[in-house]
Amino acid sequence: MDLSQKSPENIEYMIEAIKEKLKMASASALQSSAFSVEQYDDIYDLYDVVNSKTNLSISEVEALVSELGRLRRV
Repeated sequence: MDLSQKSPENIEYMIEAIKEKLKMASASALQSSAFSVEQYDDIYDLYDVVNSKTNLSISEVEALVSELGRLRRV
């Protein structure tokens, strides 16, 4: 997948990958449609952090989920 293109489809791909890696219990509450293409670079940075680690601590998961919540459109 070419993530260099800022598109809603790539945002959806990255959000789904992040949810899978974080094994989020409330993953249904985090829909890719809640994010704007303007936030693409921030979402990509989170995606990159999540994929660079084999294991995430509880505090890392909480920080990532918090950041995703901050990026969501209201």
